[in-house]
Amino acid sequence: MNRFFIVIVTIFTCVASLWGQQRELTLSQAIQYALQHKADAQKARLEIKKSEYKIQEVRAHALPNLSATGSLTYNPKLQATYIDASTFAIPGMPPREGVLKMELGQKWSSSAELKLTQMLFNQSVFMGLKAARTTREFYILNEQLTQNDVIEKVAQAYWQVYQARQVLENVQSNLSLTEQTAEVVRGSFEAGLARKIDLDRVTVTLNNLKSAQQQALSGVQLSEHALKYMIGMPITEPINLPKDAFKATYQLAFEKGDASKRIELQVLEKQKELLSLNTRAEQAGLFPTLALMGSYGYLGMGPKMPLIYGEKNKVYWADYSAISLGLSIPIFSGFGTKAKIHQALIEVDALNETLKDTRLAMDLAYENAQTQLTNNLLTIDTQKENVKLAQEVLTNTQNNYHQGLASLNDLLESERALSDAKNSYTNALLSFKLAEIELLKAKGELSTLK
Repeated sequence: MNRFFIVIVTIFTCVASLWGQQRELTLSQAIQYALQHKADAQKARLEIKKSEYKIQEVRAHALPNLSATGSLTYNPKLQATYIDASTFAIPGMPPREGVLKMELGQKWSSSAELKLTQMLFNQSVFMGLKAARTTREFYILNEQLTQNDVIEKVAQAYWQVYQARQVLENVQSNLSLTEQTAEVVRGSFEAGLARKIDLDRVTVTLNNLKSAQQQALSGVQLSEHALKYMIGMPITEPINLPKDAFKATYQLAFEKGDASKRIELQVLEKQKELLSLNTRAEQAGLFPTLALMGSYGYLGMGPKMPLIYGEKNKVYWADYSAISLGLSIPIFSGFGTKAKIHQALIEVDALNETLKDTRLAMDLAYENAQTQLTNNLLTIDTQKENVKLAQEVLTNTQNNYHQGLASLNDLLESERALSDAKNSYTNALLSFKLAEIELLKAKGELSTLK
């Protein structure tokens, strides 16, 4: 039984360990999860799908169009016409005088017709088809731009969870040190070797640290909730982040980049192409259009409803057909088309100016991100050295305090200085990680985080 119990415990321990490993969420996994579940990414994919149907819609204007129509008409009062009676002279009889009233048509008429239209030449349709295909390419680039926005926000939220957890660890470490100091002071006070004011002082420090611990716990929860929201994960879902991921790497600071690869510039270039096609589409309004049309139908007329009665009731049906070639040549539109063309050209010129300014902004962002990352690396080295020195000062102060060579105030101040140094180092790491994201964005390489 004991062996069986040990086996069961071992199995549950292994399963729990494997489950914990499965639930570990790396930055790449968080980004992939966000790209699959975040609403912005899903809407960008839907826009691409929508563009496919837009192409089909435009293509329909260049394909044959077949339509069927039908009608049933009842004329309560037929239209009448008046003609000169003398025009109806009957041989062998004297000519009639006056005016004859004649009703035209029948009380009932019904028709059914098939009509086929094929556009042979329409420059606007051809330009629209090119524009629809380019629009699809634009939405593909826009999806990549949306993915970059998602990656940037997820990465920022991801590293902020590490920073919040590190702050909590720092507070807990400082709390543990202060609790040890409090035990020493309490023992000295009970032995009559310490003053009541010293015990009160360390108690106040402990209470402040416990309050800071609670705030740090709230900060961890809030940062985790923010990360889950950014990736589209349920708030109640537990997450476990790798322990060794929150560290600085020096390689990126010395790599060269090219801001021209940024997806934002590619999107603007595609917008420029769309505006150029729009200009050509407006110019297409000056071209003639040519269409081939054919129709075939049946027409029934009589004093009674044609759908029910036949020739016995004087209802007759006859078929008809027509084939026509339609040509439309624009001659004068009140300068409206010319105005539209100039408006489209101005939009192209405006986008060219936007492109110039955006390229300049991209170059500035790259240089700033490179400088910021390098400065953060120096800050990290400085703060790391500060943590080491603060630890040495605390160790020396603890020894001096036990030997009566340092005051309690010196000891508490040393503990606080170590905690501040750790927090400064943690903040420097977060600043580095955020600067790293900015540099990858400036280089157009955010997708490498996936």
